[in-house]
Amino acid sequence: MIERIDGRTARRDRNSDAVLDTVHDMFVEGNFTPAVEDVAARSGVSLRSVYRYFEDTEALLRQAIERRVRLVEPLFVLPELGEGTLSERVTRLVNHRLALHAKLGPTIRAAILRAPYSPLLAEQIQRRRRMLSDQVAAHFAPEINAMDKTRGREVIACIDTLCEFEAMEHLRVQRGLSIARTRSTMVTGVTALLQD
Repeated sequence: MIERIDGRTARRDRNSDAVLDTVHDMFVEGNFTPAVEDVAARSGVSLRSVYRYFEDTEALLRQAIERRVRLVEPLFVLPELGEGTLSERVTRLVNHRLALHAKLGPTIRAAILRAPYSPLLAEQIQRRRRMLSDQVAAHFAPEINAMDKTRGREVIACIDTLCEFEAMEHLRVQRGLSIARTRSTMVTGVTALLQD
């Protein structure tokens, strides 16, 4: 009896992961609100099972986003936080944020689009933004601490804005800049803010 229950649980987990992976694949293709019927068909999991695993479409999309973010959680850690020259730290921050954009772009786009309809998702996005902002403050602590408090907060806010997902989307997608030009633009901006 125990093996049978474990087998069912393992099958449910496999099917659930297949459904969530399919949703992510659809995000990558630019479909940020996939129909449950399409997800079921592409994942090979019956529609009835999908509705058993997920309360509703919103829960399905939210869990797909959460799963993807969990899988890449180590990417959110800025390596060698606060170490090196100013130039090295600026380059490291910009490279880190560009890597997040490259690896998580479709998931973040979907999360931003779904956030107005999901308080839980909106809160997760804000928590992640606060974490990235805290990284900026720690990474550039010597420069920020040399400023008066108001100016320091303004500089952190400006660096956050320049390095946030939406800014990279604007530079890469709307302006059509290459990764190299985007990197150069961001490095120039962050450096100017810290040397002001």
